[in-house]
Formats: sequence, C-alpha cells, structure tokens
Amino acid sequence: MAMAAPGRCRVELVRAGLKAWQLGPHAVREWVAPFRSLLGCQRRCVSSVGTATFSNPRLASASRHYGQGSAMDHFVGVSQPENSLTSCAPAVSMYRDEQNLLLVQPPDMPENPRVLRVVLLGAPNAGKSTLSNQLLGRNVFPVSKKVHTTRCQALGVITEKESQVILLDTPGIISPVKQKRHHLELSLLEDPWKSMESADLVLVLVDVSDKWTRNQLSPQVLQCLTQFSQVPSILVLNKVDCLKQKSILLELTAALTEGVVNGKKLNIRQAFRPCPDTHCPRPAAKDLNTQSEKNARKIGWPNFQEIFMLSALSQEDVKTLKQYLLAQAQPGPWEFHSGVLTSQTPEEICTNKIREKLLEYLPQEVPYNVQQKTVVWEEGPSGELIIHQNLLVPKESHMRILIGEKGHLISQIAQEVGRDLMDIFLCDIQIRLSVKLLK
Repeated sequence: MAMAAPGRCRVELVRAGLKAWQLGPHAVREWVAPFRSLLGCQRRCVSSVGTATFSNPRLASASRHYGQGSAMDHFVGVSQPENSLTSCAPAVSMYRDEQNLLLVQPPDMPENPRVLRVVLLGAPNAGKSTLSNQLLGRNVFPVSKKVHTTRCQALGVITEKESQVILLDTPGIISPVKQKRHHLELSLLEDPWKSMESADLVLVLVDVSDKWTRNQLSPQVLQCLTQFSQVPSILVLNKVDCLKQKSILLELTAALTEGVVNGKKLNIRQAFRPCPDTHCPRPAAKDLNTQSEKNARKIGWPNFQEIFMLSALSQEDVKTLKQYLLAQAQPGPWEFHSGVLTSQTPEEICTNKIREKLLEYLPQEVPYNVQQKTVVWEEGPSGELIIHQNLLVPKESHMRILIGEKGHLISQIAQEVGRDLMDIFLCDIQIRLSVKLLK
C-alpha cells in the first residue's frame, strides 16, 4: 500500500493522540485544541474513472477534512453538531494503520458498561447484511440480490450510551454438499458455526417474500440452533413490505416457531389453511413413530424468545429492533473503543463494495469469476483517497460485458462505488477500475 506524505503525517498525528489519551482526558483536550480548525475545514468531493468525473455537492456540504463523525473525531472527543447531515455512526478511517490502532485501543467504557454479541443467521440472501448496515448506520457490508455476497464473517459495532452491541454478519448458512458442488470458500461453511461459540444472542432472519424457502427454517439453521440451544434466539421476519396478504405472517409464525414463543403457546388455530382433502390430518395429529422421522419433519424452532416483523429497509422498523438489542446487553466490559464501527480494513470494505456492484450488474456466473487486485491505495496531493483496482476476467466475452457499451457500465460501477465509499470514509474519493484479461 502506497501512502503519500500527508497520510504518514496523519498516522503520526493519531499516534501522538493515543499517547495523549493514555495520560487522560485533560491531556487529550490540550493536544487536540490546535487541530480544531484543521478538523473543521471543508472539501469538494470528487470521484473519477478514466477521464470521467462527478461531484456530490450534498455530501460536500457535510464533510470535513477528516470527515464528520470520523473515527478520529470520536477518538479525540470532538463534539458533533446536533443538526449533523450525516449519520451519528462513526466513519471508518481510510488508512489501515489508523484503523488497526483504533481496534487495539482500550475501550473508553462508562462506569457501568454493558455488552451483547449477536450472531445473524439465515439462508443466503435473507437480508442479513442489509439489516446489519441499517443497525450500524453506515453501509459497510456488501449487499446484492445475488446469493453469497458476504463471503466471510464480518464484524460491526453499535455503541450507544453504556451499551455496546457487536454484530457478527455471517455468510448465508449452507450445506457441505453445496459448498463442494459450487466450489465455494470454506468460510461460507465454517464461519456461522464459529460465530455461535461466542454468541450471547442469535438473530435468525427469514425472507418472507421468498415463497420457496419461507415456510421452514433450513436444516443447517436448525442444526445450528439445536447444537447451541443454550444461546437465546429471536426470529426476525424480513421483507414484510413485499407481502400483499399480511395473514401469511400468521401462518409463517405458527410454522417457524412450532406455535411456541418465549415458552408460551400461541393461539394459532387460524394459522393453518384448510386442507383441500378433508381426510388429510393436521400436522399435530400425525403419528411420528421415531425420533429420526420427527427430526426429518421439523421445520421450526420452539425456543425463540421474541418475534420481529420488519423491512430491513425501513429505519423505523429497524430502530425498534436496535433498541431491543441494546436493552438485552448484559453488564460486562466493552470489547472495542466507541469509535470502532467495523473490524474490516478499508481495503476490504472497498473490495467488497466493488464486488457488490459486480454482482448487481453482471449476469449469471460472470461476477463470480472476476478477480480483484488493488494496485493503488494512497492519499493524493489534496488529501483525497486515490484507488486503482484491476478487475481480472477469464474470457474476452466477460470483458465486453463488464466494460459495457462505450465503457458505460464500468464507469457507472466506479461512480456508485465512489459515492458509497465517500459515505463510509467521509473523505474525497478518486477511483479507477481497469478491466483486464486473466492470463
């Protein structure tokens, strides 16, 4: 990773700040005073691909030299204006060194800290990353309509008042057969199980708009819940805004909870549709002779503590869930400084964001065959972040698809990634994507 002189100066600035922080709040206030004017300066936001440029005046009016709400601001204690145009969530540093320094800093805990580790489980494309982004307040996790957008476990941190909630956004849980058949990374198979070992709460997400998968929990999710039955769990029915008939939610609740929530039986007499065959017995009346047959027919989990019905795209819906999670935090030491939003490196965030757009715009298997290689990651002469990434494809036909007519598609992808990264890093972005044939 190449870094210009201003970048090195900034890292040194952070290190000096860390030393001052170790001496106490008074030393931090004295150290940061000369830099307040520097932290408040404005900038124009520009992103480019090739010779094309675009600007975003709305974001420019809210950004500052280090970005409003940046990790630096949270670290040194610079207060935020009440009418801030950006989210109250801290931004992510565009420098790996600064991000690493923040991750290893002792947590700035209040007198009575509380903490909760939450694992998000669900089938691929259930909306786990979308929900995580909404809970965090910034889109730091990749999201697309295609499956397996999240390739490995990613960590996000919500810190409010005395409570800290740590979100473990896992890949969509799959079977070993699918992992081998499609030659997927081993992390897709292993990470959800590893996350459960340290979980305080499990959030099981179900996409109710998918009529093929919504009627039962996947065998892998059920196996995970069964193996870690001591971990409390909640059920979240996602994408309820896509349902025209809300009565379906009652049926799904009955099936996915086996009619029991928080140890209490639900009144679910109307949850089952009449069977067209009058001689067809209800599920409860069937004689299950063996334990193996019972397990084979198991479609729900009777140990959920709560049920939430929401759209992960609705801020109001997600706010209710967020407040619930914060309230579930138990007394215990924080794991991270309040300025930490995610454990991902800035380069990982950028690579994931580009892959998100590739999955969104490229057909069928094409995006899964693209290899990404970052060749430039440095600070420019005006302090902007300059990124150059090569996209390597195995076929010339894939090159033509990715570039698009007159280069419009690759330009559009670069511009959208640039806008997303400005919101995450809160700094100016210049990004260039080059499409090359894999040799």
